[in-house]
Amino acid sequence: MNAKKFSGLRDNFSLLGERNKILVANRGEIPIRIFRSAHELSMRSVAVYSHEDRLSMHRLKADEAYVIGEEGKYTPVGAYLAIDEILAIAKKHNVDFIHPGYGFLSENSEFAKKVEEGGITWIGPPAEVIDSVGDKVSARMLAAKAQVATVPGTPGPIESVEEAVEFTKQYGFPVIIKAAFGGGGRGMRVVREGDDVADAFQRASSEARTAFGNGTCFMERFLVQPKHIEVQLLADNYGNVVHLFERDCSVQRRHQKVVELAPAKALPLKVRNAILTDAVKLAKTAGYRNAGTAEFLVDNENRHYFIEINPRIQVEHTITEEITGIDIVAAQIQIAAGASLDQLGLLQDRITTRGFAIQCRITTEDPSKNFQPDTGRIEVYRSSGGNGVRLDGGNTYAGAIISPHYDSMLVKCSCSGSTYEIVRRKMIRALVEFRIRGVKTNIPFLLTLLTHPTFVRGEFWTTFVDDTPQLFQMISSQNRAQKLLHYLADLAVNGSSIKGQIGLPKLKTHPTIPRLHNSNGEVIDVIATPPPSGWRQVLLEHGPDEFAKRVRQFDGCLIMDTTWRDAHQSLLATRVRTYDLAAIAPTTAHALSGAFSLECWGGATFDVAMRFLHEDPWKRLRILRRLVPNIPFQMLLRGANGVAYSSLPDNAIDHFVKQAKENGVDIFRVFDSLNDLDQLKVGVDAVKKAGGVVEATVCYSGDMLQPGKKYNLDYYLEVTEQIVKMGTHFLGIKDMAGTMKPAAAKLLIGSIRAKYPDLPVHIHTHDSAGTGVASMAACAVSGADVVDVAVNSMSGLTSQPCMNALLASLDGEINTGIKTSHARELDAYWAEMRLLYSCFDTDLKGPDPEVYDHEIPGGQLTNLLFQAQQLGLGEKWAETKKAYKEANYLLGDLVKVTPTSKVVGDLAQFMVSNKLTSDDVRRLANSLDFPDSVMDFFEGLIGQPYGGFPEPLRSDVLRNKRRKLTNRPGLDLAPFDLESVREDLQDRFGDTDECDVASYNMYPKVYEDFQKIKEQFGDLSVLPTKNFLSPPEIGEEIEVTIEQGKTLIIKHQAVGDLNRETGMREVYFELNGELRKIPVVDRSQKVEVVSKPKADGHDSYQVGAPMAGVIVEVKVHKGSLIKKGQPVAVLSAMKMEMVISAQADGQVKEVLVNGGDNVDASDLLVTLEDAVPRKEN
Repeated sequence: MNAKKFSGLRDNFSLLGERNKILVANRGEIPIRIFRSAHELSMRSVAVYSHEDRLSMHRLKADEAYVIGEEGKYTPVGAYLAIDEILAIAKKHNVDFIHPGYGFLSENSEFAKKVEEGGITWIGPPAEVIDSVGDKVSARMLAAKAQVATVPGTPGPIESVEEAVEFTKQYGFPVIIKAAFGGGGRGMRVVREGDDVADAFQRASSEARTAFGNGTCFMERFLVQPKHIEVQLLADNYGNVVHLFERDCSVQRRHQKVVELAPAKALPLKVRNAILTDAVKLAKTAGYRNAGTAEFLVDNENRHYFIEINPRIQVEHTITEEITGIDIVAAQIQIAAGASLDQLGLLQDRITTRGFAIQCRITTEDPSKNFQPDTGRIEVYRSSGGNGVRLDGGNTYAGAIISPHYDSMLVKCSCSGSTYEIVRRKMIRALVEFRIRGVKTNIPFLLTLLTHPTFVRGEFWTTFVDDTPQLFQMISSQNRAQKLLHYLADLAVNGSSIKGQIGLPKLKTHPTIPRLHNSNGEVIDVIATPPPSGWRQVLLEHGPDEFAKRVRQFDGCLIMDTTWRDAHQSLLATRVRTYDLAAIAPTTAHALSGAFSLECWGGATFDVAMRFLHEDPWKRLRILRRLVPNIPFQMLLRGANGVAYSSLPDNAIDHFVKQAKENGVDIFRVFDSLNDLDQLKVGVDAVKKAGGVVEATVCYSGDMLQPGKKYNLDYYLEVTEQIVKMGTHFLGIKDMAGTMKPAAAKLLIGSIRAKYPDLPVHIHTHDSAGTGVASMAACAVSGADVVDVAVNSMSGLTSQPCMNALLASLDGEINTGIKTSHARELDAYWAEMRLLYSCFDTDLKGPDPEVYDHEIPGGQLTNLLFQAQQLGLGEKWAETKKAYKEANYLLGDLVKVTPTSKVVGDLAQFMVSNKLTSDDVRRLANSLDFPDSVMDFFEGLIGQPYGGFPEPLRSDVLRNKRRKLTNRPGLDLAPFDLESVREDLQDRFGDTDECDVASYNMYPKVYEDFQKIKEQFGDLSVLPTKNFLSPPEIGEEIEVTIEQGKTLIIKHQAVGDLNRETGMREVYFELNGELRKIPVVDRSQKVEVVSKPKADGHDSYQVGAPMAGVIVEVKVHKGSLIKKGQPVAVLSAMKMEMVISAQADGQVKEVLVNGGDNVDASDLLVTLEDAVPRKEN
């Protein structure tokens, strides 16, 4: 193979002779664009770069590349403004041509002059022409000379704030302050009536000085809703000028173009021709040379006004190239080398357009945060392509660092086609194909813009973006795959962070879905075959009242399966995930089609789903409802608490229940932990309003057969009578501790049945004592309509009685509507689940008949044991159980159901931890600091206990620190402003529905934390449970279905070495065959990293840096009283300045930065506190 370099291929084909070496004094995408044309002309290319740009792509695309100055000599922007340094590089390396690109020195006449004086050819207009057109004040003089209309403005630059104020007095508002040199939207401020003219002038001048090295500004009248039309010009050295037609650049943000169109769509032919004629006239009047752009504004009466000539190549030149077929950069170079337009074939009558072209500037900005620029590492970059798609990019590759020092543009996407509509659709397709991860981009905004009716018609104007808030109702890329990789990478490095997990799952394979067989022994296709009609069809067709009647008329006793809620709450710490419930749901719909209901939602499963499983409980409900259309769903509702642990305003309960009903819950088991009927009624009424099935419930506590027991038969019959008067479809009896003995079951159910023969009765128990099957069989025989059980592998101990054992006990005597073989086949899946969730399994070895003595509820028994171990009291478990009994009697012998059971448990642990007896508690009550739950109970926040509060203990515990409520706590609570909650969540977390509002009302902090995890890792519910809990193994292939028809194939490749400076490791994956590298902090390593505190974006009293940059000015000091929206600091970043404002009224508590400090995104700048009123002298 010939070893000749590729660059040598150009040696024999040079069009410019020996003078063929070109340097581009710029960075990013434009040098690469220029190099490409230069290489096609067989030229050699030279790049220059700052120290910060040493990894930039433009350096690698050139034949030669040289750093501008030594490290630290220049600022990142200053390097590209260092005229003498750049010229020295050019001379040292025998450069023949210098192209300035756009921005930086492209409009600097001093640079152009020095280049020419140094014997190097300047690709652009000569210095004197730049002076005559390059600043906007001189351009106005040029227009007057050429007799072209301009917008009313100052005749020259304004030197002071007083001049700016005087102009507004003469011409009125609005006005615009513009940098005389430069463009790109920097150094521009629109000032409307009531705005601070002085501040706008200072900001524009300062920004212009930073970006262009010259802070000169001028002012002009600001036109309302004009179009921005620009004409591409080419002029040779011999006085010839042609136009390449116009571009519509009206879609702008911060006066910076976002989307450009060529040619303009909504421009009358007469106006177009007049603009093109004026553009050529202006260029000839100025003696223009090389490429330039004449810019005009067109008002709503189609009058056009000249703004300026940009004496350089424009960012959007690409779309003119696409519609004319002319390489503008190649023409620039050849004109500079002496070619005439005629020699290049560029005569006006030969230049035509074909079709349309649109350019979108893809930037690293977050449109949802006022286009706040984003910085960081690009983790994933997958570009678009195909017919009619052109990409011009700079640092567009995975691993590239987006710096805060430069412009935020990442890549220009230009699409061309025969009609405007074809091009618009092509651009949408192209943008959707992009995958950019690691930094935010404006692609969601661009897609919303391209589909807006105004853009579809092509009738946009310069303030269209500002005038159209609907553009910010964007559909954002979900970034699902990358977020999941971040979770798996963290799992690989740091292990599982799921609270309560001990060890790893024992099941190493994916669980098997069991097969069901019909009576002929044939396998039932549970996916293709609709499940048999069940009790839900009865409910949907006939309504709650008739549904209850038909259940009561059923000849037998129905069952409710608690496997999907209380069973795994009792045995597996409520940790079973939606992924595994959904997998078995179709099989369950067939196997248990005759069941009264499935208990699948509410209670602790609601907050645990968000808190520990990082998944949305509402999404779980909707998924399961879709998969099980035939069996009623039942949830647990804590009366006036909803699914929270304390009382909430009544409207919050109504709102929550309404959402639950609409999303799939049919039957609501409503209870109050104290059997407080006022509290219970809140939940019952909410269910009635929502149209659900009411199962008002009496909580059963202790052994009612025990002589002298507070909660005896008379008590339960009295409560039942009150519930019947209240109105309910079903009576629920909730035996949380499993203390209902078979004899008690016969007595209680028999008595209720005798008194209320038409009332459907539903019994719930726990099998803590091992007598659950016998007790439920006794209930069934005594007239109960529904009893609770769990599948075999999820039953017994602190869970519900065994389903198959109960079916066997009732076989031949009482019909349950359940096929025993199907229940048994279904159980095979849950046997594997016990292995999969073994890391949460309790260590109970068998029944605990002591429950009749200590009365600890089943679910709490396992939780209390776990908590005791966490608190170092594991070896004192027997003492804890004894203390629980004592604590119960100290509190007055409570009905023990969540949350009252928690009160008793907390007091018991408090007593064991502090070595206190019940006598000690009574004696020292006025000096002890009791747990909050105990204080809440005695205050009355949980409700009013049967028989009242124990005195004097209540008074001693409260010690006047808290009030003594005598009525329902919710009566004192103001209704939630649901609309305000919705708006707040929308502002903070984006797309928000009524379910989000309901979740937040129940658990504000839990919901906020869940949203943070979701933002970090995405929807984790789609991960297989093995991969959710266990670190991925090297070489392991994981399939993750993120939606129907979309499956990610993830393969774990390696974990990198520890970076001892940052404490990070890089974890390597293949995602659908593409290598991905994820950085992760190794939390096991102690690495001292100096970092600044970060602002909490959800705390309005913390003001953070919106992006990385330099603090130009701090406008407040400690103790300052400020208002919401008042500036606190000015930040310079990406060649622009932005004012950082307070998000709330308050007083400055601390200022953490000074002018000149470098900051990163989210660095805490200022903290506020409640304003302290100033004392009058």
